[in-house]
Amino acid sequence: MSRRRLGRRFYGRDPREVAPELLGTLLVHGERVGRIVEVEAYCGTEDPGSHAYRGPTPRTRVMFGPPGHLYVYFSYGMHWCANVVCGTDGQAGAVLLRAVAPVTGLEAMRAARPRARRDLDLTSGPAKLCQAFGLDGAFDGADLVRSDRGVHLAVDGTPLGVAPATSPRIGLSAGAELPWRWYVPGDPHVSGRPR
Repeated sequence: MSRRRLGRRFYGRDPREVAPELLGTLLVHGERVGRIVEVEAYCGTEDPGSHAYRGPTPRTRVMFGPPGHLYVYFSYGMHWCANVVCGTDGQAGAVLLRAVAPVTGLEAMRAARPRARRDLDLTSGPAKLCQAFGLDGAFDGADLVRSDRGVHLAVDGTPLGVAPATSPRIGLSAGAELPWRWYVPGDPHVSGRPR
């Protein structure tokens, strides 16, 4: 099947609209391709769970636009996590990529994650996903529309096949009650279970 890269207009909407529509799309970085199966929305200054809640900082400047870029941050001093910037330029919003189902490039993913015991463990979590796809701080601000650092999101016409499930977001102390996590029910690559 042919792939079509997602355009800027797709990302220029509220993260809560974009997030469920990302399920089933493809994360592409070189030979590594994975179908997105789990995401979480973060809504900037109105969302106490968002890094941008208190306004722009050097760390969060990418979240404030323009849409269609990656916001990549270091979590707990040990893991990288990647978010798709959404919304209107100047208003922070992003969707965390929590998990993908590998499609191609398994050898490269295995090489990047030698401690993974099973292929199911390669990309079943935001930090695992970044490690398997080779995404780190150098990709912060990468333009997904232009694929300026070799990474983009695409669709290939494959239907999702099921209705997305929702739950509260995972691992938050503030804003944890908001049901802004979407995932493909029954997919074995989904990282967390609903509360």
